[in-house]
Amino acid sequence: MAGVAPLRRAAAGFTLVEILVVMVIIGITLGMASLNAIPSPRQDLENEAKRLTLLLQLARDEAIVRNKQVAFEATPERYLFLVRNETGWTPVTGDDLLRERPFRNAPVRLMLDPPAAGVGGETMRVTFGREPVDKPFVLTLASGNYSVGIRADGVGHFTVVEPGGQQ
Repeated sequence: MAGVAPLRRAAAGFTLVEILVVMVIIGITLGMASLNAIPSPRQDLENEAKRLTLLLQLARDEAIVRNKQVAFEATPERYLFLVRNETGWTPVTGDDLLRERPFRNAPVRLMLDPPAAGVGGETMRVTFGREPVDKPFVLTLASGNYSVGIRADGVGHFTVVEPGGQQ
């Protein structure tokens, strides 16, 4: 095979520019994923209000079914549900849904409209009676610069509303 030049092999692997482009794309993708994975304080407050809406609905239904008053009691750090017995108010125990819970972004400012007779200090209480019709109210949760409301229409419907009252 005289006179035939040996074939030159192409270099295997990636160039530095190709590796840098891939690293930049991976970095941007991870950055976007981490921003979406970390909920904002506003989302946390809205999720807390949605959870609380369902729990208030359950507490209202429990009051009717048990034929006993059930109360939602909250401080800026936590909330729980109470049942009125012959001896007074006792915390609901043995029920995983109506158990005592902390607010996720404590402390939370609580405002009730119309204001109810509280139990004193920073503690707020909403009582559900045995009757299917109750007084309507709006419970507002606020944390930092964000706020969200829970509207009860008095006949068993609870909805999350924006601060201006919009649904």
